[in-house]
Parts: sequence; C-alpha cells; structure tokens
Amino acid sequence: MNTANKLTMLRVALIPVFLILLYLRFPFHMYFALTVFILASVTDFVDGYIARHYNQVTDFGKFMDPLADKVLVMAALLWFVEAGRLPAWVLLVVIVREFAVTALRLIAVERGRVIAAAWSGKVKTASTMVCICLMLLIARPALDLVCAAVILVTTVYSGAEYFVRNKDVVDWSNL
Repeated sequence: MNTANKLTMLRVALIPVFLILLYLRFPFHMYFALTVFILASVTDFVDGYIARHYNQVTDFGKFMDPLADKVLVMAALLWFVEAGRLPAWVLLVVIVREFAVTALRLIAVERGRVIAAAWSGKVKTASTMVCICLMLLIARPALDLVCAAVILVTTVYSGAEYFVRNKDVVDWSNL
C-alpha cells in the first residue's frame, strides 16, 4: 500500500474517532473532535497531492479517496442534524447531489468517458469542510444558518454544473 492510500485509510480510521469524540461529553471534547476533523480533512488534500506528484494514483485510491471524503462529511452533517443544528432537508440535498453526480460518472464511464472533478466540486468540498469546522468551534444559531446556506448553495451549484457541462452523457430523450 503506497503513502497516498495509507493517508486515505488513516482518514477512514479517523471517522469513528471523530464521532466518538463528538458523542462523549468531557471537557473540551468539541476541540478534540475539531482537531481530528481537521487532521482528517488535511489528509484529503495531502493524499491527493502525493498521489499525483509521486505517481501513486491507483484504482483503490480513485475509489476509496472520494468515498472517505463523503463518509467524513456525511458523519459530521448527520451529527449536526441529530444535534438540531442543521435541517435534515439540507443534508438530504447533499446526499442526493452525491448520488446524482456518482450516477452521472458511472454512466459516463459506461460510455468510455471520465468526468474529472470540477472546480465547483472542489469549492463545495472545501467550503463544506470549513463550515463544519466553524460549526464545531462556534455553536451559534446564526452561524449554523449561514453555514447551512453556504453548504446548500455550493452543493446545488456544483451538482448543477456537473449536469450542465456533461448533458451529452445522458440521453434525456429516452426518459
């Protein structure tokens, strides 16, 4: 297993640690959870850099890296829904976008085409991770509302962009 894939697996291993720290009530538990979330988020950027820079791109990494990212973010957002700090429908929009873009990519692969990550998708991921960090650090209803709006807008925009830019992948006339 190469370095990039080890970092991806570290991110996967940090997800239950992050959740345990959220649920355990002890002094400064949120700061520990935030630290673990930041560490896991940083591994996302570092493993991608290492994979590309040192030619460590593997099929395992192509599959596991985005899955690890999605599980980390979904775990945090689910916790915020459970804590009453994020409306469930916002999380549903995030989940639907992820399934829709994944389905679009699978259809494209079937047709011999690869849909690369769009810039808006990277902005969505980064802004969502920043919002999660802010929400972990500062528990204020106004901040929760702003972060929910940022997550929602970047999610919808990036999802729409994938479909607009790749509208030729799906034959809409057969639906």
